Amino acid sequence: MASFPDTVNENDLGQAKFIGELLAPTAPFDQKSGREAWSVAFSPNGSYFAWSQGHRIVRLIPWTKCLKSFSVDHGDEETDALNPRNLSRHNSERSQTITLDGDPREHTLDCGDIVWSLAFGSSVPEKESRCVNIEWHHFKFGQNHLLLATGLNNGRIKIWDVYTGKLLLNLMDHADVVRDLTFAPDGSLMLVSASRDKTLRVWDLKDDGNMVKVLRGHQNWVYCSAFSPDSSILCSVGSGKSVVAELSVVRDSLAPDPQGQSVFLWNMDKYTLIQKLEGHHNDVVSCEFSPDGALLATASYDTRVIVWDHHNATILLELGHLFPPPSPIFAGGANDRWVRSVSFSSDGRHIASITDDRLIRFWSIEEKAPQAIASLSNGLCCSFSADGKVLAAGTRDGSVHFWESPRSIASLQHVCRMALRRIMTTQQVESLAIPTPLQDYLTYKMV
Repeated sequence: MASFPDTVNENDLGQAKFIGELLAPTAPFDQKSGREAWSVAFSPNGSYFAWSQGHRIVRLIPWTKCLKSFSVDHGDEETDALNPRNLSRHNSERSQTITLDGDPREHTLDCGDIVWSLAFGSSVPEKESRCVNIEWHHFKFGQNHLLLATGLNNGRIKIWDVYTGKLLLNLMDHADVVRDLTFAPDGSLMLVSASRDKTLRVWDLKDDGNMVKVLRGHQNWVYCSAFSPDSSILCSVGSGKSVVAELSVVRDSLAPDPQGQSVFLWNMDKYTLIQKLEGHHNDVVSCEFSPDGALLATASYDTRVIVWDHHNATILLELGHLFPPPSPIFAGGANDRWVRSVSFSSDGRHIASITDDRLIRFWSIEEKAPQAIASLSNGLCCSFSADGKVLAAGTRDGSVHFWESPRSIASLQHVCRMALRRIMTTQQVESLAIPTPLQDYLTYKMV
């Protein structure tokens, strides 16, 4: 079986430009597990990059300095403080700060246990906590606060101040691994954690980390969650043989599926489960909304990335990683094309995926074949930078590799479509008295 359809010649595909890497130091003790870089993250303002480099360590690096280190000629003497080959070992139980020339600073965080998930969150002062006793709060986050949440193997979540490296909060309620973390994009500092204990938990960091709600419904592990750009919808994906999604337009509640559906979308105003999307045949392990909120991408062990119109629960595009396409029975088993991660670029037109066939694929939503590919062994996760120009990918050995994202100038039509879809659902667009071809374009039926 092949990684590409017969109509695609792998030699004709573009090669993504490799720009650099950050290598984890040799572990201070011989341990076969715990080295994995399970999560990589860019801060919303593009100032910092973070990755879990294995053995309970998280590195926080100013992104501009990280880019400068990539420009160093590896054939010359390597003197840059951020050069990956100069990373040192850190065994302290406390956070360590590495002072660089000028601000911002690099930090090494010892989280005390294996780190599975990372998420940046920034505060907007006018987004107040739902707690009425706001004057009792120990922490008062201003507009300049940037936080990093780390999800650990022991079920704990630690909240750090990015600029100082100081530990602020220690959240304890999950009974198993915290597999994923995501902040609401609206600056409210509402944090959602997804865990192997089959639950999602909603935390209000402006209320000193108070747990607001437990979202139940998944019958197995929850792998990943993602907010829509307006923070009104949460998608969660997990272990199971089909896909689900919850929309804020159908019903206020829905009984948990007895067969263990694997993707849910939640109404985050009411904390209710709404509707299901069905299409995957194996565990769904990664999800992300497009920047305009019109599309949802889900990645599964069934060898596919599916791009949905989640407003009306329809499949718009299937991005296959194994050809000919496997039968549902084969896709639901142990194949060598498990898709590990998917990420949407900020331009709304490009998607990246990591698969067990040692390739990273860069896709355009307008094509069914990759625009570019890159080789990567043992890839686990990926994320685009805030400006969409760089893709970072973490691997099993704790290192991170970076590629330049394929770029093209977006058409004026696409820019207008994104602006419209940020404020209108599919149903609202379909109610407009406009020609059918234009309606199809605005609802992404042309992809």
